[in-house]
Amino acid sequence: MKRLAIVLTEGFADWEVATLTASARTHFGFDVVTATPDGAEVRSMGGMRVAADIATEHLHANAFDALILCGGTVWETEKAPDLNGVIDDFISRDKVVAAICGATLALARAGALNRAAHTSNAADFIADVPGYSGKARYKDSPYAIRDGKIITAAGSAPVTFAAEVYRALGHGGDELDQYVLMFGAEHQPKAI
Repeated sequence: MKRLAIVLTEGFADWEVATLTASARTHFGFDVVTATPDGAEVRSMGGMRVAADIATEHLHANAFDALILCGGTVWETEKAPDLNGVIDDFISRDKVVAAICGATLALARAGALNRAAHTSNAADFIADVPGYSGKARYKDSPYAIRDGKIITAAGSAPVTFAAEVYRALGHGGDELDQYVLMFGAEHQPKAI
């Protein structure tokens, strides 16, 4: 069974990992483990309270298949958790590491985006992050970007973010492609 570590922070963006976590548990039968700084309860932007399964400080790559960082406004502040050691551990053990929206700043700080194609909310959103020198590899994309086992997305791309995580874990194919199309259908121009 695949095991995913989902990092949530105070004020996390509800929608950014909802599709991933729900389908990972119900469709794929993955073990979804919620991690928060200090193992504290956190509240989402929408007001949902989440109790942690584990503290981020206790995440070890040898116990998981992927590290998923959910966005939220905390990543743009001094209150952002320092996950450099955790990120380095997952990357050094060749595990999937994914971040969406503001959480891409954590990957930039850890230097994880310096050699990988990536995206975020905008090029200037991560441009001045200490530790980041990957500007030449930035892709302005409305979809998630996967380079090997590094996955990034803007906050507006939760469905392709989930799909790229599944592909990186070896679960691609026609069914996943249809899933992405189904969730994206509402964004097609409406026939008059």
